[in-house]
Amino acid sequence: MKEEESLGVNKEEYVLSYVDTLLDLQLHEEKKKLSEEEIVSLCSEFLSASTESTSTALQWIMANLVKHPHVQEKVYTEIRGVVGENEEVKKEELQEMPYLKAVILEGLKRHPPGHFVLPHAVTEDFVLDDKYVIPKDGSVNFMVADMGWDPKVWEDPMAFKLERFLNDHDQDFDITGGREIKMMPFGAGRRICPGFGLAMLHLEYFVANLVWNFEWKAVDGDEVDWTEKQEFTRLLQAAAAANHAQITLQLFGKKSKIKHHLN
Repeated sequence: MKEEESLGVNKEEYVLSYVDTLLDLQLHEEKKKLSEEEIVSLCSEFLSASTESTSTALQWIMANLVKHPHVQEKVYTEIRGVVGENEEVKKEELQEMPYLKAVILEGLKRHPPGHFVLPHAVTEDFVLDDKYVIPKDGSVNFMVADMGWDPKVWEDPMAFKLERFLNDHDQDFDITGGREIKMMPFGAGRRICPGFGLAMLHLEYFVANLVWNFEWKAVDGDEVDWTEKQEFTRLLQAAAAANHAQITLQLFGKKSKIKHHLN
């Protein structure tokens, strides 16, 4: 902002950016401004916690639908029962698709986009389970992926099992951790990701329309590579599941003979 002012930019023409607000932010308790490292960290959070986290989750979910065609077929059947012959799955119809939601939840449990949440700090000395002393201002984090893979919490945790979110007990599974914390892809409590509702809506909407309009299959002799790659989020080693998939166009729920190989 100071650089813009020095260049004589008209204030009425100046567009305030997110970085500008961070540069001007004053921490009242510490009576100081953010350091460059803190600003970079917040910008990284802004990027990785918005579009990339959702696209990464979508990639893993679609890879699992390629891996498990019977699951993909059940999603398709559920969609057809709700939307009929309509061209597009509408967002208000997603509430009538519990199997689809179970696919999303299982995908987030098995392959959370981030294996950790953002670091937090304790405000005072704390003793955990009468064993571990966490000093004031000490950084703490949560192993999100390990929580979803814990056999003490989940039966057969590494399997892609939707039943765990479809039985009577977990029909209204609380992903916010308000009742109990079994998985936390969006964090939990007061510090939960403020965009988790939008992320869930986007994932359900995108997966529903991708399955409704296309049939996704593995290319013969070329299975999906499940190797992980660490970037902003935990990606598939392959550029995307679609790179190893064959799609069959479905004309608004009616399978056609048109096939396209994604390379």
